[in-house]
Amino acid sequence: MSIEVRRLDVHDLDGVETIERASYPTPWSRSMFVAELRKPSALALGAYADTEELVAYAFASRYVDAWHVMNVAVAPEFRRRGIATLLLERLFEVTAGDQRRGYTLEVRVSNHDAIRLYEKLGFEARGIRRGYYTDNREDALIMWREAVPADAERARSEAT
Repeated sequence: MSIEVRRLDVHDLDGVETIERASYPTPWSRSMFVAELRKPSALALGAYADTEELVAYAFASRYVDAWHVMNVAVAPEFRRRGIATLLLERLFEVTAGDQRRGYTLEVRVSNHDAIRLYEKLGFEARGIRRGYYTDNREDALIMWREAVPADAERARSEAT
């Protein structure tokens, strides 16, 4: 199976919604995804198996000092194959020229697999948002990754 990463557009939203509903107890609405796709400061990437089937996505928005990784999900049957890593590495590659901005995200404190993935990609815990998740009031771990110059990012990717 080959995976291609490319930008998402509105035609991909049916697949995004299917993955979202299978991944989260309180999924984003279609209108939330549409709003992100329309924002000039947003970046939405999709991972496609054999260039046809959307199997994962990542949404990020550029802010003053950071790219905020807002939503990452992989279809259940495609998990544990390195696809989330591939998506995030592509995000870092595409935004590497933006060296003044780091990367931030929130993740459920109970999501140990995701936390390990983010740590492997250079994120560090920086704080807690108490009661962040509306479905069960679970805390979110705030994670941060410093910006890395483009050539250093390429060398890092090649080394792993």
